Amino acid sequence: MRLYKKYPNRRLYDTENSCYVTIDNIRESILKGESISVTENSTGNDVTRSVLLQILTEQEEAGHEPVLTNRAIEQIIRFYGDRFGHYVSSYIEHSMLMFLKHQDQYREQMKQMATFNPVNAMKQMMDLWNP
Repeated sequence: MRLYKKYPNRRLYDTENSCYVTIDNIRESILKGESISVTENSTGNDVTRSVLLQILTEQEEAGHEPVLTNRAIEQIIRFYGDRFGHYVSSYIEHSMLMFLKHQDQYREQMKQMATFNPVNAMKQMMDLWNP
């Protein structure tokens, strides 16, 4: 887990590399598969979620296709304060993990299809018929 500190002047500090970073640097760390934690230096409060939401917002402002539709965000907002709200968080996280698992399987199948040679497959089949 990569740890960052956020200072009152809104600067972000990477505690592992002992240097100031930008929100884009943090996004790059996430894209590489790292988990992050961001705390306010003055209070010690965890502000990771607000930094992650800022990254999402900036990606959409940069023209990337939104992952969450307005309707989905509205539905999520409605779950705050609802007695089933805590289930939604677990459900979304579990669904995302399952999606990623299936995405990896799909990519592996596509890679296998890309290297598939029908001529070699036909030769192998013919060899099975002619002992």
